[in-house]
Amino acid sequence: MSRKTVFLQWLQIVAGLLVFSFGVHLTIYANIGLAPWDCLGMGISYHTPLNYGLSMTAMAVVILIIDLCLRERIGYGTIIDALLTGNLVQMFNDLNPFPENGSLWLGIVLMLTGFAFMAVGMWMYMKAAQCCGPRDSLLVGVGKRLPKAPIGLVEILLWAGVLLVGWLLGGPVGVGTLISTFGAGAVMQVVYHAIHFEPRDVKHRSVMEITRVLLGK
Repeated sequence: MSRKTVFLQWLQIVAGLLVFSFGVHLTIYANIGLAPWDCLGMGISYHTPLNYGLSMTAMAVVILIIDLCLRERIGYGTIIDALLTGNLVQMFNDLNPFPENGSLWLGIVLMLTGFAFMAVGMWMYMKAAQCCGPRDSLLVGVGKRLPKAPIGLVEILLWAGVLLVGWLLGGPVGVGTLISTFGAGAVMQVVYHAIHFEPRDVKHRSVMEITRVLLGK
């Protein structure tokens, strides 16, 4: 692998995160309920001194520790994800010229479309093989321990578990929450089956491995 290849992979990661973040924006614009992870973050904020933002940050740190326990690697893709995704989602939210959605049916369509963009974006930056964000690493790590289960089913089980904990903590649950729990994994499975992609098969390179390439070692 050359330095040029590394830089091209970084561009691929950024492009994938753009697509992924647009998908997240669509699920927010759908305006029909919080996703399971957000439900959990809100639930945590109800029982701790942390506000919602700090709860989500603390949760990301905990997930990262779990990823390490599952022996998932931390790479430049993880760092780029952490630095860009939230800002890119905010950018799309700010640029959206349309009024707030008030239609349930349009909201459902927007949410399902957002899931498709998220799945394609994940495919783009995972293919760079420089690792991915904490939640996606958790999905892959759990998926490796359930090798016979379709990755979409693993996503559904993971999000259902997150939703259960969030609900028990008093997090708000709506139509969009339930659609997210079961729809995101189902859409992911359809998309990945269509493009013949299996996230568990990607051999990711850690920060140290890529750094050695950049230093010419």
